[in-house]
Amino acid sequence: MSKLNSIFSNFKGDALGGITAGIVALPLALAFGAQTELGAIAGLYGAIALGVLAAIFGGTKTQISGPTAPMTVVAAVLITDAIQNMGSLENAIPFIIATFVLAGLLQVLLGVLKLGKYIKYIPYPVVSGFMSGIGVIIVVTQLFPFFGITAPAGGAFGTLRSIHVIPEFINFYSVGIAVATIAIIYAMPRITKKVPASLVALIIISIGAYFIIDPSLFTKINSEGALPTGLPQIHLGFIKVFTDFELMIKAFEYAATLAALGAIDSLLTSVVADNMTKTKHDSNRELIGQGIGNIGAGLIGGLPGAGATMRTVININSGGKNRLSGVMAGVLLTAILLGLGTLVGHVPNAVLAGILITVGIGIIDYKGISHIRNIPKSDAVIMIIVLLLTVFVDLLIAVAAGMVLSSLLFMKKASDLVEQGSKAESLEDFKPEKPWDDEAKISTITNSQIYIKHINGPLFFGAASGFQDIMKTIPDAKVVIIRMDKVPYVDQSGLYAMEDTLLELKQKGTNILLTGLYGQAENMFRHINIVPALVPEENCLAINQCENWLKENI
Repeated sequence: MSKLNSIFSNFKGDALGGITAGIVALPLALAFGAQTELGAIAGLYGAIALGVLAAIFGGTKTQISGPTAPMTVVAAVLITDAIQNMGSLENAIPFIIATFVLAGLLQVLLGVLKLGKYIKYIPYPVVSGFMSGIGVIIVVTQLFPFFGITAPAGGAFGTLRSIHVIPEFINFYSVGIAVATIAIIYAMPRITKKVPASLVALIIISIGAYFIIDPSLFTKINSEGALPTGLPQIHLGFIKVFTDFELMIKAFEYAATLAALGAIDSLLTSVVADNMTKTKHDSNRELIGQGIGNIGAGLIGGLPGAGATMRTVININSGGKNRLSGVMAGVLLTAILLGLGTLVGHVPNAVLAGILITVGIGIIDYKGISHIRNIPKSDAVIMIIVLLLTVFVDLLIAVAAGMVLSSLLFMKKASDLVEQGSKAESLEDFKPEKPWDDEAKISTITNSQIYIKHINGPLFFGAASGFQDIMKTIPDAKVVIIRMDKVPYVDQSGLYAMEDTLLELKQKGTNILLTGLYGQAENMFRHINIVPALVPEENCLAINQCENWLKENI
């Protein structure tokens, strides 16, 4: 009974958060579905199955799951490849469903094997380059639909290779519809943020196009003018794929990409949710929940997906705190499917192109790109390589290459630091280090809350998450002293982890002192303006100067 009470303890907030997130999810689900040969309905099916199942079984209480941009990009390539190899969509469906289900099973396996904790070892430059690459892919692949032309095969590379034909076949009605959609999405938040801009654009432009423009002059998301209504059927014909070894190997290749990508996408969103709600998600349970959700989506012909950052943030900001919010989002989409399927099919394809272009632009990591001249050169190179590989080669290869390069470069940097710190001297010149008693002096100054945090060693991608976790355990304090005298190197992940931590401390009204900041770490802190924007120059001290500072300011 107590468990049931906890589920409904925040019913009003969860209902409002789930409904709001569901409303936001509707145009995105349709847009992602329309980007594939399965059609807009597949996006809606995926959003429903993932929304409900991942919420119930997942490890992040406020997570809203559904088709996402990275997952849709991979799924679209898979579907196109399957149709080309098997002659038609009808022939390819069993293989496509088998791959989606297998991806879900692999995610469940990742969770059962407790591999979720290793997400923290993905360096920021890899994530940044990957997400920016996804954003570029979405924008580029929507150029042809934007101009009212059927998109060529081959993804972003195929689009760029055929871009010269656009002026010959341009449809100005579609261009007008897409431009109006984008304009509303960017203008609406300046008027009000209470109503999702993408939903307003979807409704207003679709109604306007239907009544003002002859529908035959632009393409719709469904050529027959309506989406299927009623509950989806369960597809079990995919089982025969598992009896064909060659098909199984091919399915496994795509499934591994989808599973890895979905895991990364979901767990990164879980971290965002943790930061907003001050809670801690269960990474392994989250992977199991996402896997079950993707299995369910595949069985009903829906697109695979992951935890969706924007929808999760909207859910939290609207009052969602429990799993019920994710279930409510899925229930709302089910109601829309049952009641409005006949109308949704008349939405112009250019509207969804406009929505997706704004999504792609929003995914690009402008923060990382803006710091590209100031971060370590190795991080900048990795970011660019991962971005280019993502756009022109393969998403999983891009992430794998980024991880390998990051590991090799970090080992090289660690080796250099060891060599620099090594020295030989005669026995008579050797002097033992004197114990430092300055911290003892600090502790006797006042009974005020003063905390000292030591960082021993490089602040890099493998240590950044642990550093943030430890800093979050510090209760409200008047002063936090961060000792940097044993930090010889900071990479981009470490920089942003420190920046986020300092911002949180400042929001609490905590005074921050940095001691022993030197060398490469100091240069990086100054390049991205941590010093003096977050920590003033006068707060960068030697440890033995802190005593006087505290006497004067506390």
